[in-house]
Amino acid sequence: MKTIKLTLELIEYISSSNTLNKAQFELLDHPFPPNEEWRETLCNKELTIAQTNLLIMLRGSLSLKAQQQIKSNYKRLTEFHNQKPKETPKIQDFSTTKSLEIYCDGACQGNPGKAGSGLALYGDNKQQPTLLYGAFESMGTNNTAELNALYKALIIAKEYSSNGAITILSDSKYSIDSITKWAYSWKKNGWKKKGGEIKNLEIIQQMHQLYEELKDIITIKHVKGHAGIEGNELADRMALLAITSQTHPYTTHHYKDIKEILH
Repeated sequence: MKTIKLTLELIEYISSSNTLNKAQFELLDHPFPPNEEWRETLCNKELTIAQTNLLIMLRGSLSLKAQQQIKSNYKRLTEFHNQKPKETPKIQDFSTTKSLEIYCDGACQGNPGKAGSGLALYGDNKQQPTLLYGAFESMGTNNTAELNALYKALIIAKEYSSNGAITILSDSKYSIDSITKWAYSWKKNGWKKKGGEIKNLEIIQQMHQLYEELKDIITIKHVKGHAGIEGNELADRMALLAITSQTHPYTTHHYKDIKEILH
């Protein structure tokens, strides 16, 4: 493990008002309040990179509560970075399918509020769809959730575009029209519109570019939401699951019986 020596120069850098605070001394295993020779005692002490970073973050005349909060936040950050990266979820192998239907939907609890997106993918047999959920936003909207879902559907469509007919189905006219209709006039006018800003412009630009690549080989359809259409209902359940689980990367939902999800 790589270590760093606590030099007098580094001590000066992490000090405030010519001293360290309680949390810094605790991190250095030194009594608090310190004696007059604390610099000489601590000089050349071996520190890990993590300890050094935390000492720097704790620099300043902070209240005890603030010191403890910084230590707690840093611990969580370290645990997060030490997690093993999740594998990109593998969906059903559609490499030989002649047709692919992708239902996509978004959900939001409050507007703005917690938002998530879901998808249901059907191959030739129209059974045992692959279900995906993710794109959680702590302060999203209905529109951002719908756009995120449709964007993911386009990404999947691009991956399988050479295999057969692909249909994307969404209950959001806003999302569909944003990239298949309105984007053309917005783009022509320098991505501006009369009457104000274009909301969610960045993702719409990305989606429109992808749509332009795929528009001749895919079909995007609008379906009525909450009308008992299985694929749409499943995508909606996945969007809600993304919210309750606060899942950011798209993840495959494993199940035994579709009826349990639709119940």
